[in-house]
Amino acid sequence: MAQHTCPDCRWLETRVEFDDGMNFACRRGHLPQGAPLLGRSPCKDFVLSEEVCPVGRVRGKAAPGAVRLTGPFLQAPDPDAFRAHNRDRKTLTPSPKIMDEHAAVKRFMKDGDYVGFELYGTVRCPLSIVREMIRQRKRRLRVLGQGLMDVDFLLAAGLVSALDLTYVGYEAYGLSPVLRRAVERDGVSVREWSNGALAWRLKAAAMGVPFLPARSMLGSDTLKSSGIQTMRDPYSGIQVALLPALNPDCAVIHVHRADVNGNCQIDGITGFAAELARAAKRVIVTAEEIVDPEVIRKTPERTVIPFYEVDAVVHAPFGAHPGETCGLYKRDEEAIRDWLGAIADEAGTKAYLAKWVSGVPDHAGYRRRVGRDRLEGLRP
Repeated sequence: MAQHTCPDCRWLETRVEFDDGMNFACRRGHLPQGAPLLGRSPCKDFVLSEEVCPVGRVRGKAAPGAVRLTGPFLQAPDPDAFRAHNRDRKTLTPSPKIMDEHAAVKRFMKDGDYVGFELYGTVRCPLSIVREMIRQRKRRLRVLGQGLMDVDFLLAAGLVSALDLTYVGYEAYGLSPVLRRAVERDGVSVREWSNGALAWRLKAAAMGVPFLPARSMLGSDTLKSSGIQTMRDPYSGIQVALLPALNPDCAVIHVHRADVNGNCQIDGITGFAAELARAAKRVIVTAEEIVDPEVIRKTPERTVIPFYEVDAVVHAPFGAHPGETCGLYKRDEEAIRDWLGAIADEAGTKAYLAKWVSGVPDHAGYRRRVGRDRLEGLRP
C-alpha cells in the first residue's frame, strides 16, 4: 500500500481500492482518502468524491456542491470503453463524409469534450475549425495541445477549462500572454508533459493498451505533478514511467489532401497525426484539397489516416492561416504579428476575435476578409 501525506494538512493519504462507503479525496493531490481512516472531519482541502484513482475504483456518493474529482488525469484511460465505441460507432464501409465546418463542429463536438490537436508551432494548425468552435461557443473544453494558435485562440475566447500541454508560445516571438492570463486569472488547470510523453500516451490508446512504459519525464518535477505511476521493470530492473493511454473525445487534424471518404495524406512532417486519429473517438479532418479516391490509391504509402478513422471531411483551403502548410504556403508573419499585438491586453484580444472570428460567417468569409492576393502571395 503506497502512502502519501497531504502537503498542507499532513493527513495520511492512501492509494488503495475501497469496496464501499463514503470516501474523501484531496483536491491538491487527487488521491482517495477512506472515511474509516479519518478520526475527525477532514480539512478544507478534502472533499467528498467518486473517482477513478491510479490503482482502483473508488465508489462513493458526492456531497451536494462538492467538487467531483476525476483522478490525476484530465481524461482517464479506458481502453475497453474505446474498443466498444469503435465497434458500435465506426464502420469499415467507405462513405462520403464531406461537410462544412459548421456542420462538422455542431455534429461531432460537444461542450465539455476533451479535444486533441497535433503538431507544433503554426504548422498545419486547423484554425478554420478552431474559429468555428469559437463561433459556436463550445464551452468547458479540455484540450490536448503541443502547438500554438489553436490552443491560444480557444483560451482567448474563454472556452477552455483544462489543458494537457507541452508548450504554448510563439517560438522567436516569445510566450503567450493569453495562456498566462488564463492560468493566473481565470483558473485554467494545466498539466505539463514532454512531447514524447504525449505522443506515447496517444500511441498507447491507439494500440488499445492502458499504458506504455517509458523513461520520459523521469527525474523531473513534471513527473511529480503529473499523477504518473512508476515501476521497476521486471526484466532489466530499470525504473520506468507508466504513461496512461489518452483517448480524446474529438480530434481535429489539418491535412494536405483527402478524398470524400476520409483517406488523408500529409506531405512532410506528420507529427502524431496517425496516433491521434486512431486514438480519438471522433475525428474531424480539414483538407487543403479534396481529391478523387483514385489519386489516393496511386500513392497509398502517403496515406497517414485511413477513412474508417474519420467522421468528417471539411474542404478548407488555407485552413491553417495565418500558420503554414508545408509545401503549399508559408506562414503569414504580418498576420502573426497582428495577433501578438492584439493579445497584449484583454481589449485588443476581444477586438481581434470580433473582427477575425465572430465577424466572419465561415472560413470562406475569413478568406475573403484576408484577401485572395495576400493569400496567394504566401505560396512558393
